[in-house]
Amino acid sequence: MASAVTDLTCRIEEMITPTIEALGFQVVCVRLFEGDRRRLQVMAEPASNEPMTVDHCAKISRAVSALLEVEDPISGAYDLEVSSPGVDRPLVRPGDFERFAGFEAKVELDTPIDGRKRFRGQLLGLADDKIRIMIDGEPAELPFPDIKKAKLVMTDDLLAAVEGRQRL
Repeated sequence: MASAVTDLTCRIEEMITPTIEALGFQVVCVRLFEGDRRRLQVMAEPASNEPMTVDHCAKISRAVSALLEVEDPISGAYDLEVSSPGVDRPLVRPGDFERFAGFEAKVELDTPIDGRKRFRGQLLGLADDKIRIMIDGEPAELPFPDIKKAKLVMTDDLLAAVEGRQRL
């Protein structure tokens, strides 16, 4: 059963995605953090795969702020944080696992496989509804719907790809 925060986060993502896409960006993920002061985090990247800049973040922030002010989906005070996903980015959509095949990732599942929920290895892509990953020299498949969270691991190969502006 989804939590109220998860439901609200999904509604907000659905609300802001068309605006962000119209600006030429893709939404990577939206998260709402509870605490003393709530924080809405929006991670986005240029649809063209060019590097994300501070100006890009400011442009998205202005547009999203205006939209959220009108729609007012979050009661009370909160901070809006717009950022790039970074080098060790979260992997949230099936296409991310294809796009970043060849790089190392950490994957955590909701449901254990053979008593294990956490995996780390080289991404091999996607087959049907399963993430293909090389773990300890053996290929494995992890069900995409069971992924709780996944992210790239910062390695020399990943840094070299980013520095070389390889299309990621």
